[in-house]
Amino acid sequence: MCGLAGFLEPGRRLCADSYRATASRMADAILHRGPDDAGIWVDEDAGVGLGHRRLSILDLSPEGHQPMLSANGRYALVFNGEIYNFASLRAELAGLGHGFRGGSDTEVMLAAFTQWGCLASLGRFTGMFAFALWDREERVLHLSRDRFGEKPLYYGWSNGSFLFGSELKALAAHPRWRGEINRDVIPLLLRYNCIPAPYSIYRDIHKLPPGTLLTLKAAEGALPTFREYWSATAAACAGFNDPLLISDAEATAELDKRLRQVVRQQMVSDVPLGAFLSGGVDSSAIVALMQAQSSNRVRTFTIGFEEKDYDESDAARAVAAHLGTEHTELRVSAREAMAVIPRLAAIYDEPFSDSSQIPTLLIAGLARRHVTVSLSGDGGDELFAGYNRYLWAERIWGQLRVMPLLMRKLAARGLGGVGDPALQSLFELIAPLAPEVRQPLDKLHKILDLLDSDSIEDIYLRLRSHNQHPASLVPGSQEPDSFPLRPPQWPSLGKGAAAMQCVDALTYLPDDILTKVDRASMAVGLEARVPFLDHHLFEFAWRLPAKLRIRDGQGKWLLRQLVYKYVPRELIERPKSGFAIPIGSWLGGPLREWCESQLAPERLKRGGYFDARAVRAMWQEHLSGARDWQHRLWDILMFQAWLERIQKTAQK
Repeated sequence: MCGLAGFLEPGRRLCADSYRATASRMADAILHRGPDDAGIWVDEDAGVGLGHRRLSILDLSPEGHQPMLSANGRYALVFNGEIYNFASLRAELAGLGHGFRGGSDTEVMLAAFTQWGCLASLGRFTGMFAFALWDREERVLHLSRDRFGEKPLYYGWSNGSFLFGSELKALAAHPRWRGEINRDVIPLLLRYNCIPAPYSIYRDIHKLPPGTLLTLKAAEGALPTFREYWSATAAACAGFNDPLLISDAEATAELDKRLRQVVRQQMVSDVPLGAFLSGGVDSSAIVALMQAQSSNRVRTFTIGFEEKDYDESDAARAVAAHLGTEHTELRVSAREAMAVIPRLAAIYDEPFSDSSQIPTLLIAGLARRHVTVSLSGDGGDELFAGYNRYLWAERIWGQLRVMPLLMRKLAARGLGGVGDPALQSLFELIAPLAPEVRQPLDKLHKILDLLDSDSIEDIYLRLRSHNQHPASLVPGSQEPDSFPLRPPQWPSLGKGAAAMQCVDALTYLPDDILTKVDRASMAVGLEARVPFLDHHLFEFAWRLPAKLRIRDGQGKWLLRQLVYKYVPRELIERPKSGFAIPIGSWLGGPLREWCESQLAPERLKRGGYFDARAVRAMWQEHLSGARDWQHRLWDILMFQAWLERIQKTAQK
């Protein structure tokens, strides 16, 4: 696992030393992604510079150093990630006459590019990756990212220079960096608690979409071209329209075989390896298959919290004991958890407000004390329909659609302004329709917000959104288009759970979940691997009949059957809670002084991005208990903290 950075400056020629100094600055800005080694390479005649920071995982020798040149000297590569099938590719390429100096997957990639070309090679790679490949013969730059977006890659033009890197801070280290904040994307943050691809917080700087190859010629005025080498939508639709004729027992056995193979492949490492374990279905499945294939006790890690409603450590401990792992648990106080908040703006590099970023960072730090690689259960919900919103949307729409829309709109308008204390007495009347969340009033507000929905897609979008009208909080902004807002362009998977599941895989997974895991793990020099996101496994999962994903009102039915083979049902079955923390109570309690500082009227006005009066009204309602605005406030607080950081950086 590493970090990459670089630039292409068509029509602008500097001396090699100047290019090397710039590439070095860009790479050093992401030193945390690769503390073990550093390298730079420039093509002075073309105006190209490549920088790399290395976290050594495979082939710890100098033969794994990057940037790396192909054996024939044509290609220069900087690469972040792991190619899990590199051993089989190496054997195939050796049979075609290629020789290898070391044992790295980077060298195998270069041989593949030489043999098959860039686009064809991408179709052969199984793994997580982002890379920049400079073709010295064709004078062409290629950038690409893995199929699901496990590894990040930013790119864009700044004052005539084309910049790219694993994190925005690498681009910002280039002397021609402009860094103009894009006001219009702030509503996307307030809606989704992240800024979805292809956008970034900066104008003209983008995230490369997953499964995409960008190609740019080194000529003035040239524009990049984009080719999709793999499509999650196409894979899902192909599987959905060609379901397997398979029994429950056969499906369980096949999933066991396939997931076991993927886990075994991702356990290959030349450094210590472990796994995150929450005690839930997904992480238990991964750990169970790791332990089943290991002659040693697998290292597992979990975080426990003092607040019982948010503590899953007992469940994780029980699963670890049953499987016989070497389990490490860290109990964290609220004060210790909150202590990481000042680091978040620097770690995430652009506003990011999924509050589970805090426990994710804590567990990554815990794991890194003992191992360098950790497997994760992320992706199981998207593959096997695990999110409660799939069930909620179908259930709620089934109830609402029989009521006239006008009647529901009037009801929503009448109840929308009622405070939490007055709504408490209504809760029991409509509780059966609601999602299973910790706080009853949160449940009630979710239902009220859905009353005037006009479709199941609208219900899904509202369940995904923190704020239904986020641009109203950002005067002068216009919320740009984003994929979940375009139901007519959703995958052709019917109306219901399957379509929502695929949209989550296309958006929520790369933009939120994988961003959170990558930045948290890389901040501490830990490589996180996600076995559920093997693309062959994804294609298999989408061929499963719907009844194997959702049955008897429960998601992940088939995956649960697999886990029951290794872990008793009673250790697994409990309400889904996610990786949550009590942000709501923290804001009005121990974080209140910090919140007051960030949300001070004069500060909001000076920043110039938010409607200070509306934000202050929300803050006062939260403090009084009239409404629970924890998620909306956290979105704004994370932006404010990020803004404060970049303003201080600019003043240095």
